[in-house]
Amino acid sequence: GNSKTFGQHISLKLSKENGRQLFVPKGFAHGFLVLSDQAIVNYKVDNYYSKEHDSGILFDDLDLNINWELNKSDIQISEKDLNLPQLKNLDIL
Repeated sequence: GNSKTFGQHISLKLSKENGRQLFVPKGFAHGFLVLSDQAIVNYKVDNYYSKEHDSGILFDDLDLNINWELNKSDIQISEKDLNLPQLKNLDIL
């Protein structure tokens, strides 16, 4: 990434109480952690899903250094997401 903000992140809480939503522009990575017993996550996208273009970044990437506010052992993560690459190893077009 040639952007001066490449590899940076923000973190915010979305809840029924605060009514916030988050717009993630095309090409930006995004992730979430559910802190409640239940959650509904809705996505609005601009194209059909393409497995060929599906990608991601390992949630505990040391270069990103995201504070997930939970111990790693307390986070349930899918097998797919556990096998994602680190940011520095991501093949970015």
